[in-house]
Amino acid sequence: MNREKFAWLLSTVLIALLAFQIPGAGGHRDDDYSFVRTLIDIHRQIDANYVEPVDNQKLQEAAIDGMLGQLDPFTNYVPPANQEQFDDMLEGSFRGVGIQLDVQPDGKVEVVTPIDNSPAARAGVQAGDIIEKVNGDPIANLKLADVIKKVKGPLGTPVMLTVRHVNGNAEDLTMNREDIIVRTIKGYRRRADAKPADADPWDYWVSKDPRIGYVRITQFTADTFDSLKKVMTKLIAEHMQGLILDVRFDPGGRLDQAKEVVNLFVSNGVIVSVKGRSRPQEITRAKPGEALPDFPMVVLANEHSASASEIVAGSLKDNKRALIVGVRTYGKGSVQELIPLEGKNGELKLTVAYYYLPSGRLVHKKKDSTDWGVDPQLAVPMDPEQEKKLILEQSASDVMHSSATHPSTQPAFVDPQLNAGLDALIQDIRSGKNTDVPAVPAGEPTTKPVIRS
Repeated sequence: MNREKFAWLLSTVLIALLAFQIPGAGGHRDDDYSFVRTLIDIHRQIDANYVEPVDNQKLQEAAIDGMLGQLDPFTNYVPPANQEQFDDMLEGSFRGVGIQLDVQPDGKVEVVTPIDNSPAARAGVQAGDIIEKVNGDPIANLKLADVIKKVKGPLGTPVMLTVRHVNGNAEDLTMNREDIIVRTIKGYRRRADAKPADADPWDYWVSKDPRIGYVRITQFTADTFDSLKKVMTKLIAEHMQGLILDVRFDPGGRLDQAKEVVNLFVSNGVIVSVKGRSRPQEITRAKPGEALPDFPMVVLANEHSASASEIVAGSLKDNKRALIVGVRTYGKGSVQELIPLEGKNGELKLTVAYYYLPSGRLVHKKKDSTDWGVDPQLAVPMDPEQEKKLILEQSASDVMHSSATHPSTQPAFVDPQLNAGLDALIQDIRSGKNTDVPAVPAGEPTTKPVIRS
């Protein structure tokens, strides 16, 4: 990147930032340009006189990151090279064949799992397969990122993977690349009769008597609400008496999806409000007639539940719709806006507002805050070792096993937060009450512990 292009790009970013931070910035224009000219002068001096050659691209990104580093950790510059990957992560979709890959210690590329109903799953790719070739080209000694580039490609085009199955047999499998939607709604365990081509392979029942459903939201992406509504409609048709909604380890995502999820369970009242320095307060209220029939409900949340998942947990709590079980949530209650930069020079993810729950509580954890996030009504802490085991159990349940592979034989994990929530629901269902306050004190569950297997 030449000197003039660098100066122009940096000027564009700086002026865009200053315009957001200083309403009516025209009166400060001379100061703004003076600041930009100083940065350009510094860059020219470095470029001309620094003891060693410099990488202008790295200097550019470092200058931007240095300025954004004075703000919160959620304000970031997304350079053009990372923009597609960032947008895919935000939308929960990507273009490919639908496999999760990892590298073994010996350098072999292993399939962790094919994604449900993906081209790879339909073609016969299995968990534990080793990929040996892509389109006939050996991939030995390639980096994982380079393997992924070979597998990805234009929509609708074919790709052939040579895989070696766990039983030792090698096979050439051909599939077409598609837009892959990563499923964010999951159940209690995979159905024993689930097939690779099944759009929904999950068993959502954590208890058959009484009939209690279990739904886990892993992230809020563009199709989270529609997928959840479909599952809930099915569970209600199958005479569900209570629900456990699990948002533990959910990092959040799209606010519009969080609002719709709350409206699925709340028929009236405030869902959330958003306020920022340069924008008016926006209050979202539940739309009458769009909520499901009432039933007892528990939300599982922990210190890793952030952003949109905190909105769901906090709004359901404040609207007295659900009992929150677990520990206080993370405290990421800020709104980021994606601002495309001129000249297709990346995006600026800028914090522009904060979330407030119906009670008026600020979700975000500011410096020196003592109140943030969502506090549970039924506190059930877990130590790091328990959390590690829970993560492993959840990861194991995500793997699509074939007849040639088998689930881990590690000891079953007893989930104290799930047990406490289940215990509260069972008592409420049998007593005829709803779960807006703790039905039992925190402590040992009185029902038989739930063991994942």
